[in-house]
Amino acid sequence: MPLTRRAALVLAAPWAGWAAVRATGSDHGFPLVPATAFTRYAAGTSVLPVVAGVLARSRSATWLAAGAAAVLGGSVLAGVRRTPGGPTDGRALRLVSLNMLHGRADPAAVVALVRSIDADVLALAEVTPAAVSGLLAAGVAGRLPHAHVVPAGAGQPAGAGGALWTRLEVRERSVAPGRFGQPSARLAVPGGRDLEVTAVHTHPPTTSAGQVARWEDDLELLPDPAAGVLRVLAGDFNATPDHGAFRRLLRRGWVDAARVTGQAMRPTWSPVRVPVPRLTLDHVLVDPRIGVVSLAVVHVPGTDHRALVADLRLPPG
Repeated sequence: MPLTRRAALVLAAPWAGWAAVRATGSDHGFPLVPATAFTRYAAGTSVLPVVAGVLARSRSATWLAAGAAAVLGGSVLAGVRRTPGGPTDGRALRLVSLNMLHGRADPAAVVALVRSIDADVLALAEVTPAAVSGLLAAGVAGRLPHAHVVPAGAGQPAGAGGALWTRLEVRERSVAPGRFGQPSARLAVPGGRDLEVTAVHTHPPTTSAGQVARWEDDLELLPDPAAGVLRVLAGDFNATPDHGAFRRLLRRGWVDAARVTGQAMRPTWSPVRVPVPRLTLDHVLVDPRIGVVSLAVVHVPGTDHRALVADLRLPPG
């Protein structure tokens, strides 16, 4: 049975709607926010309605589908284009960020990664008491002697905690507001300005309008860059570069280390037992004065997230 022009238009409509949402950043509420996480997959299939329009000999369907494909494809290409970052001639600082999947990540592998790159800061999400014990037993304190561990709050699962370990002296410890424990530490940088690092973990906006609202609140409550201190946000934002809320966070003055290195679409999460879907949920955001030399995505056994290894450069004092 030949494809009708009407059918070709109907087929093109979902991709066109998706493209409109992505272009305008209007992915508000449920289910638009969780659906937007899969924009790269919509882009990858956007050729289908174009072919349908051509086969149906429908000019309107073909142009509608082609426009949607251009918008969706452009969103993917934007993630591989490099954007300017800060100067890269300052003091080196190496940071590792990881979601431990309710403490299931192999602590020995985490400490081995810290050791292999000679990390200055380790920022962790979904840290359980057992994970803290495992990390200490693996020698994390020998490499990074200063700690800020935030356990899960009352009524929360054990994996709602977060932790920071660092070799730099901690001047001040605090907790960033949000659903989960997000430790923040102000670090003394020899010969430079203080550096504030926050281990981010926002609420996943997956299955309900309430979860989406909590996720949006968590992103909104994250601090902005400030003149008096250098800041870094590192961790599991549960947001992809396609989410309008994440792009609004960037517009508050943050620089995405992945965009500086042309890796904004590099997947950082996939299920433990199956290879798809693969999403970019973890990020390192830096003050514009901080340079980004490199960003690596590293597999760690036991968790569905990848570790981010950021090689940064801090400006002189």
